[in-house]
Amino acid sequence: MFSNLSECLSQIQGLDRDAMEKAQLRLDSLAKPPGSLGRLEDIAVRLAGISGRQFYDAGKRCVIIMAADNGVVEEGVAAAPQAVTHAQTLNFAKGIAGVSVLAKQFNTDLIIVDVGVNSGLSHPLVKNKKIRKGTWNIAGGAAMTHNEARQAIMAGIETAVEAVAQGYTLLGAGEMGIGNTTTSAAVLSAFTGLPVEQSAGKGAGLNEEAYRHKIDVIKKALRDNKPDPADPVDVLAKVGGFDIAAMAGIYIGAAYMRVPAVIDGFISMVAALAACRLNPAVKDYMIASHASFEQGFSHAARAVGLEPHLNLAMRLGEGSGCPIMFAVIDAACAVMQNMGTFEQAAIGDEYLTKIKGVDNFTVKGTAGKGAEN
Repeated sequence: MFSNLSECLSQIQGLDRDAMEKAQLRLDSLAKPPGSLGRLEDIAVRLAGISGRQFYDAGKRCVIIMAADNGVVEEGVAAAPQAVTHAQTLNFAKGIAGVSVLAKQFNTDLIIVDVGVNSGLSHPLVKNKKIRKGTWNIAGGAAMTHNEARQAIMAGIETAVEAVAQGYTLLGAGEMGIGNTTTSAAVLSAFTGLPVEQSAGKGAGLNEEAYRHKIDVIKKALRDNKPDPADPVDVLAKVGGFDIAAMAGIYIGAAYMRVPAVIDGFISMVAALAACRLNPAVKDYMIASHASFEQGFSHAARAVGLEPHLNLAMRLGEGSGCPIMFAVIDAACAVMQNMGTFEQAAIGDEYLTKIKGVDNFTVKGTAGKGAEN
């Protein structure tokens, strides 16, 4: 085990390329045109590289939800009141929130963590890793201290490590925190230099006047706090949130433990960007779920270098895209484990030599290509 963030980051290793080659050979031997299952094949190969095993068991999975409040709501940048963070965190535990319903549908557990809810929240199903009751207002100064940012990242790492120790082999990252589309947009612009008009969206339903005000607030926070894009902890401390920092920790912890971590929407993708800036190798352990309808998502995904697998026009957050993506990952595992080979199917594969060089039958990088039988 590790004693601090730097030690954890230094121990993250790359994918097992030998296992990936064996997985690809297995896929190429299956009774189908090469690459015809597209991204399912890509996922199966990635899972082999992550785990070092050709056949991956994703049967025990969870979405880890990091809940925290953001002081910037004082600026009127959110359509909902801050009290919703507390209420919705309890609703996760009650099983009635959006992510709760989807998690139950797809055989997924929830791990709910309070890293900074602005209340005396107490519930047996909510882990208490509270840094303090909400961040400071980024329009008036830094959101948190550097030490608090590291604490939040470590809270995410520890939660991921604990989950894997409990037998979970597939993690998802979710969040709850009114005002966190504002902090996410600020973090995205700080890392990439993207104009705030492109990183910030209307969140949960701002009108045009409130949206323009939100943009002005983010610009002020970036101008006054001057986050250093070369120092990810500085960016998180100055314009981020406890929830974003803790989600970045989930991805880091998953990579350290060599298990896949699924990204949800905009806020989750921005957290993934922060994790990758701390150690680029973490990206190898991430799988993007859906394309969030929030406008900054596509920019964040490009900055990370990942393409989402689903497009459902969703923008709920909470980790709601993760259980749906878990079902897709199940499909990839089923193909690898249960599909018959050409030999088992009593089909000669000699004809494949004529089509392997054709673009539609490229074996690797097959997303969106291939042909039906």
